[in-house]
Amino acid sequence: MKIVPVILCGGAGTRLWPDSKNNLPKQFINFGGWTLFEKTLQRVKDNIYTSPRIITNILYLKTVKKLLIKHEFKNWQIILEPFKKNTAAAVALACGGYSPDIPLAIFPSDHFIENDKEFNNKLKKNKKFISHEKYLNKKDILIFGIKPKSPSDQYGYFLLEKKRRGPKKVKKFIEKPSLYNAKKIINRGGYWNSGILFGTVEAFYNSFIKHDPKTLEYCLQARKNGKYNYNNNKSLTKLNKKIFKKINSKSYDYAVLEKYNYVRGIKLNIDWTDLGNWFEILKIFNKKKKNYYQKKNLFKRPWGHYINLYRGKGFLIKELFVKPQGILSLQKHDHRSERWLITKGKAKITLDKKIFYKKLNETISIPKESIHRIENNTKKPIMIMEAQIGNILKETDIVRFQDIYGRVK
Repeated sequence: MKIVPVILCGGAGTRLWPDSKNNLPKQFINFGGWTLFEKTLQRVKDNIYTSPRIITNILYLKTVKKLLIKHEFKNWQIILEPFKKNTAAAVALACGGYSPDIPLAIFPSDHFIENDKEFNNKLKKNKKFISHEKYLNKKDILIFGIKPKSPSDQYGYFLLEKKRRGPKKVKKFIEKPSLYNAKKIINRGGYWNSGILFGTVEAFYNSFIKHDPKTLEYCLQARKNGKYNYNNNKSLTKLNKKIFKKINSKSYDYAVLEKYNYVRGIKLNIDWTDLGNWFEILKIFNKKKKNYYQKKNLFKRPWGHYINLYRGKGFLIKELFVKPQGILSLQKHDHRSERWLITKGKAKITLDKKIFYKKLNETISIPKESIHRIENNTKKPIMIMEAQIGNILKETDIVRFQDIYGRVK
């Protein structure tokens, strides 16, 4: 029996665009010929899957259909939410209309997985734990955990019991901890919570019946009483607004999964990231910067040079090279904020009235209108990945206060 891939495709992009209401959610951001939603679509084209079911907001219908057609999907199901109600409602909608023994793989659409083949092989290998009579427990839900490469306060974690072969029971979920606590969790064998779920329809129903029956009831009613269109193996369901509005907005993790006693973890040691902030996006660009390099986008400056790698809607990704003893001007920007990731060397940073140092893999946020500077007082070069975020991303948006190269007007 093939696996039904369910793609959760809501969200508002507030973590990447806190000052804007007009930007797309991160799964639809074009990062130079690819989006996270497209990466997810490519993953589920493997022959272990049926056609996808996509849970999305009515605002994104045109974009979703356009990308499905671009990637030559002939069959699909789209369920349109009239309001944002978080992931508990989305997971409940994933189940409606399928028989109890159907296996579902539930994917957030905004995660980056480097090796789809490796992931799909892992999914296929563990399918027996939810479908084979020898292992079958009709209540079990499997969740994929990523082996951390370093402590992070951007992800949730979970801990597994040590006994039992195969997928081990999740004994504790931990919401985004401090960096200090993240180190302790990793030392205890903790895994990043990927949010990717795998189980039968019956198992997901069981989880809702036990911990959040109202959300399940309203979702099934909203679907049953919604508007349904079917055309050439492509279905579109518009949920009943009046019923769907009754649902309380909450995450599936918080409402159900963290309380459910039949969650088991699958360990993954693959390149994965939730591109929920610009620092994670910078890491991806740093890893793939050769794909974006163009000689015409290299600009020399007295302190070194910079390369514009990719200009997207409302953002610009660039790499700075600061030569030994190079000093950028003390400056501010009126129309943009910046995020920096140190990829080589040790940088002396001025940010308003503070002066501090940042080294390899450390990050810093530069708010709009803050006065800042980078200095290299070492004998080795500094390299920095930079994301500029704003509506005006030009070199003219630089107000200089001090400059050793005589560029203050």
